[in-house]
Amino acid sequence: MLRIEALTKRYKTGDAALRGVSLSVGAGEIIGLIGPSGAGKSTLIRCVNRLVEPTSGKVWLGDKELTTLSKTNLRKARRRIGMIFQEYALVERLTVMENVLSGRLGYTGFWQSYLRRFSQSDIDRAFSVLERVGLIDHVDKRADALSGGQRQRVGIARALVQEPDMLLVDEPTASLDPKTSRQVMRLIIELCHERQLAAIVNIHDVALAQMFLPRIIGLREGEIVYDGRGDGMTPKVLTTIYGEEDWTKSSALASEAEEAEAPDRSTTSTPLDADLRAVVR
Repeated sequence: MLRIEALTKRYKTGDAALRGVSLSVGAGEIIGLIGPSGAGKSTLIRCVNRLVEPTSGKVWLGDKELTTLSKTNLRKARRRIGMIFQEYALVERLTVMENVLSGRLGYTGFWQSYLRRFSQSDIDRAFSVLERVGLIDHVDKRADALSGGQRQRVGIARALVQEPDMLLVDEPTASLDPKTSRQVMRLIIELCHERQLAAIVNIHDVALAQMFLPRIIGLREGEIVYDGRGDGMTPKVLTTIYGEEDWTKSSALASEAEEAEAPDRSTTSTPLDADLRAVVR
């Protein structure tokens, strides 16, 4: 599905955010990215869909090399990659439905996009996704009237309405309380399984990563220092990823959280910025 080969990102200052990263994500596979601040997690995700242009290396989505595509062909390829943002990236003055339909902009012409005119099939698709994420009763609410968890669900619905092959998920729980964080992570995993979506999830919470993500990549200073199962992240491995700390308590807490995890079906935003405009058009 996704293959990354020797990916490097070096900024004009000379600082290297990524140093020859290589990894593969299979069809339907879900992986987590963890690591300290500045390790290159968000940069790696954004290099996949070229919101950040890599300095060198290659990114393949199926048989298509994304790193060499023209702007026109990149726009088409981005239809296959849904992105879920940390700060939701919703337009506050627009309704839930209008925000979700922005995920179809990559399939519409300029004037249809400008006038926000969508086909009935697009609207039906949006209703279906909103029902699945538990927001069918909020379609006409403005985004600024929603809670953080509801906003993140709108972001998830917007990504799904693209009908992508994979999801790039950037810190989906960073602004959420612990209960809502679990609910959002559970929803993302369920949706990936239902739709056979591959996903890369950049997540800061190690316990949540161990609880929900079967494969975890540990980044440090732009390099992969761990690639394995969540239950393989021993205190020694966590020290390799994050540095010296007493990780024994963290491991115990993660184990307790996994044991306490039971089926639970209950279920500040930013303007439409350049990153979002790029991935949806």
